[in-house]
Amino acid sequence: MKYSKIPVAQSIVALCVAKNIKHVVISPGSRNAPLTIGFTNHPEIKAYSIVDERCAAFFALGIAQQIKQPVAVVCTSGSALLNYYPAIAEAYYSDIPLVVISADRPIERIDIGDGQTIRQKNVFENHILYSANLYSELVLENMASDKKLLQKQFESRRHNEREINLALNSALENNGPVHINVPFYEPLYSVEENKITDPVQILPDLSQREYSKVELQPYLDLWNTAKRKMIIVGVMAPDSVEQQYLDLLAEDPTVIILTETTSNVDHAEFFTRIDTLIGPIEKSADANEQFEALQPDILLTFGGMIVSKKIKSFLRNFQPKQHWHIDPKKAYNTFFCLNKHFETSVNSFFQKFLPETTSVKSDYAVHWKKINEQRKQRHDIYVNKIPYSDFKAMQSIVSAIPKHYNLQLGNSSTVRYAQLFNWDASQFIFCNRGTSGIDGSVSTAVGAALVKKEPTLLICGDLSFIYDSNGLWNNHIPVNFRIIVINNSGGGIFRILPGNKNTENFDTYFETIHDLNAKALCEMYSFEYARAQDSNQVNAELKEFFNPSEKPKLLEIMTPRSLNDEVLLEYFDFIKS
Repeated sequence: MKYSKIPVAQSIVALCVAKNIKHVVISPGSRNAPLTIGFTNHPEIKAYSIVDERCAAFFALGIAQQIKQPVAVVCTSGSALLNYYPAIAEAYYSDIPLVVISADRPIERIDIGDGQTIRQKNVFENHILYSANLYSELVLENMASDKKLLQKQFESRRHNEREINLALNSALENNGPVHINVPFYEPLYSVEENKITDPVQILPDLSQREYSKVELQPYLDLWNTAKRKMIIVGVMAPDSVEQQYLDLLAEDPTVIILTETTSNVDHAEFFTRIDTLIGPIEKSADANEQFEALQPDILLTFGGMIVSKKIKSFLRNFQPKQHWHIDPKKAYNTFFCLNKHFETSVNSFFQKFLPETTSVKSDYAVHWKKINEQRKQRHDIYVNKIPYSDFKAMQSIVSAIPKHYNLQLGNSSTVRYAQLFNWDASQFIFCNRGTSGIDGSVSTAVGAALVKKEPTLLICGDLSFIYDSNGLWNNHIPVNFRIIVINNSGGGIFRILPGNKNTENFDTYFETIHDLNAKALCEMYSFEYARAQDSNQVNAELKEFFNPSEKPKLLEIMTPRSLNDEVLLEYFDFIKS
């Protein structure tokens, strides 16, 4: 086996392996050669080469999202590192362990006019769990007799080993991004046949907070007397919550449970379409009375970000007396009324809490479940009568996806339309909701597809796809990977938002109208390509789209640019009737 001759490079590789990091995404460069040599020659590391650093970071994020373990990205010095930032911000807010390892120039070479040098130290400080700034380690011949140099080398090495440990442990303990910045002196390509370091390992602390009955009792007293309790589940990985706890909560007549497609929990009694419940109330003449009837005494939340703006608006205006959030790491005051953060896992909390709960008589759940059932019936009528549009296309897509698919959703319109439909419980749904940006959706989906046995489907809009089309520039895409691009010739979501539509200014600077399509990109990246432009074509193409193939496939669904906003906005008027 070949090792870099630079000790700090060996220490980084050895500690990554010791902490079970198995996937490393490398972007080519010269300054990171010692790391590239070490990772690519290690038998326990699966290394990937991706040129575009922004895509590489999202690709790694997609892998980490699926395997729930840290994944490393490695780049050279200079502006290459800054291209990681969008994925780092997403990892920070989505609690995904991403290990960023950047090569750097020695400190005396910064700000003197050398090429590919920027101020890399703490460059991600606002969106990082830990920044490890390592010392350069000189490799000098014939230094054995110089005790001062040996002592300096020893101290430098121990500092570096400790910093590497602390960074990697932070990713493991707190599920988020960390940054290891390592400056290298030349020569960069020298190799050894034997390792010359045996770094000290500091074990991570993976213990979990548990609450006693005494600590829970004040909250049990509130819960056991409340007649109206609402649970909202945000973004969650599949199988995060034991079904027995969900079943118990669903049976409680004082509880309604609101979920989103990205919640990845399932029960027949759950409210799976939040906007379908809330949207019609907003348009009702007696909106205040209905919202007061829906207003919970206690709001319990868990999971990550919530897509629905309507539920945020409702609960900010009709606040519960108590808002509790369960999460080992953080609790956002999303509704400006947070009372309690239970710093533990959802399963640990429910294991201690639910056996001590009792229920009181209430018609809260029955009343709103009846209304929710009426909404479902009106929804079915509406989607079967609307003209061809984004909404209609999404109905066809949802109906056609086979069971046991992993789904990746683009942001903006795609993830919002997705909330209006019921998805099969066997399908696991992901979206980069940490920052809710359109960047990185393709790369994340490719990374996710790589490590899943089940096939992966990305559904995204035209701008999201084109923006991250470099995500297809790699050799790691499985043949069962599928992409559906809903192309409405621009940023269609802006037509739904308030603003002066149908003006040259709006078309150019908000909706950004274009006449591009994905065909040429599919030819360049060796994807099978199909296009559909009406409902009949969409349904016909979808019948063939999921069949086995020798190449990955992309289906581009062209929808009318100026009709989609009308169809969506009329939806909430129709279902309130």
